[in-house]
This record gives sequence, C-alpha cells and structure tokens, in this order.
Amino acid sequence: MPRRRLRDLSIVQNTTNSEEVSTEQQTVVGSSSVPETLDESVDFQKVSDAYIKKALGKKWRNHKSSLKKEYFKKPISLEEKLQNVPPGMLRYQWEDAVRFWNSKKGEDREQVGTSSRQKQKFTHTAGSRSFACVAQAAEASSGQKVGRLQLFDITHRKKDGTPISSEASEIMEKLKDKKAEYEATASTNSSVNFEDIDNRIINEVLGPERYGRVRFQGSGVNPTQYFGSTSHQYMPSGSQSQAEVQRLKDQIVQIQATTDEQISQLRAEAAAWEAEAAAREAEQNRKYNELQLQLQSMMTMFHQFQNPPS
Repeated sequence: MPRRRLRDLSIVQNTTNSEEVSTEQQTVVGSSSVPETLDESVDFQKVSDAYIKKALGKKWRNHKSSLKKEYFKKPISLEEKLQNVPPGMLRYQWEDAVRFWNSKKGEDREQVGTSSRQKQKFTHTAGSRSFACVAQAAEASSGQKVGRLQLFDITHRKKDGTPISSEASEIMEKLKDKKAEYEATASTNSSVNFEDIDNRIINEVLGPERYGRVRFQGSGVNPTQYFGSTSHQYMPSGSQSQAEVQRLKDQIVQIQATTDEQISQLRAEAAAWEAEAAAREAEQNRKYNELQLQLQSMMTMFHQFQNPPS
C-alpha cells in the first residue's frame, strides 16, 4: 500500500477555519517522521491501533470464509471434513470450527449473513485496494484532488465505464442532480461552504452515516474523526436513532426467542437422555438380578450334585 499523508487518508478532515499546513509538517504514514506534540502522538497511536485491529479482524474473517468454502463446503461426510485439516492449521482448531459450522447456531449465523448480503443493492469495484489507494491513483492521474462524490463514481463503474448496476446508475444521477442544485445555489450565495457540499449531498441522497463508519473512507475512520465537531449533522436524527434503537430491541427479542427455543430444545434433549439413561439402568439392573438368580440356581444345583441324598 503506497504511503499517504494523514490528511489524504481521510483520517481527519480539515475544517473551514483551519490553517493550511505545509508539506514538511504533514505526518506521512509509515515514515520516520513523528508528531510534534505528545497529544498528536497519542491521537495518531489510537487511530493506528484501531485501524490495525479492524484490518486484522477483516482479514481473519475473510480467511475463515475461504477455509469454509474450500474445505467445509465439500460434498463429503462430517468425519471426512474433520480429518481434512487445512495446511498450517491446528487439528483441534479445525475440529472446533467444523463442529460450529455444522451446528444449528452456525447454520443460523450463516443464514443471517446470507440475508444481509442479499439486501445489499450494490458493491464497489475497488477490489482489494483501499479507497485511499484508489483516490491517490486518481489524483496522480488527473492532478486534482478527488472528492467523495468522484470517488463513488470511480469505485462503482465497470472497466468499460458503465455503472455496475441500475441502482448504482440511479444513485449517480441523483448525486449529479443534487450537486448541480448546490452549485447553482452557491453561485448566488457566498455563505455556502464548497468543501462541505459533497458531504451534504451524500447525506441527503444516501442517508445518514452509520455509527462508527464513513462512506467511501474504508475501515478505521469514524464520523467524529472525519467530520470533527460537525459530525452530528451527518448522523441519524433523534427519530432515526429511536427507530434504530427499536430495531436493535426487536433484534434482541428475536435473538432471545431463538435462545429460549434452543434452551428448551436442549432441556428436552437432556430430559430424554436422562429418561433413556434411567431406562438403560433399569434394564441393566433387571439383567443383573436375572443373572444373580441364575447363579444362585446353579450354585444350588451344584451343591445338590456334590451332596446327593442318601
């Protein structure tokens, strides 16, 4: 990944009243230069740690998905899957993963993921490249800074230049029309902030940002870091927040119901197992008593044979 300045990575966004910083003063990611103050160093360390953790988490999820697709989804028996340990993986770890994927909980989680992916209207064409790398390549090619609207356009087109889907094409048209409206307003109103137009357009067309993420900025960038003190303008409103809270509550209720059902099923299975164990123990006791009677009968016959009546 090419080295980029901190501001180019969109980890932070300059506000309208912020002063321009010279190239020599900008911190370069991966370079030997260090922040000038302790506060800057601490903030940069927090951002770096958060990004690294999220990046590692994503790579680990992708790795597990690849293992599941390549080794678990094969049309073979469960025992064969348990024996087919991927190279470089410990056997007990693989067995734990296979048993989880094969369980009801694992199947339910897979269905949730499948359902979520089906709800996605479109994806981007950046592939394994980060949005920062895509933006840097576009800036190097055009010699101009790439905004969020332009980055959306770049990352949602095929190689032949056509939109990746009808939904993406429709959104592109809405973004284009909305930008034309803002530019027309800005031409007659000097109070309009040109630097903030892209953010407002995206917010109006695509809706508020999700908590902990900023569209087209990749992993590790949250609204507070990117928008600063104005982040509340791009987050869900009070009613939207209440709707989100209600959605989460409904989800919790659903999860609780599923959990209760699983607990009831486990209890029923445990009761059945206990009943089966009790029946098995009773059968063993019966057989034992029969053997005892047979043994006593044989001993009696043996004594009678040893001491025949005179």
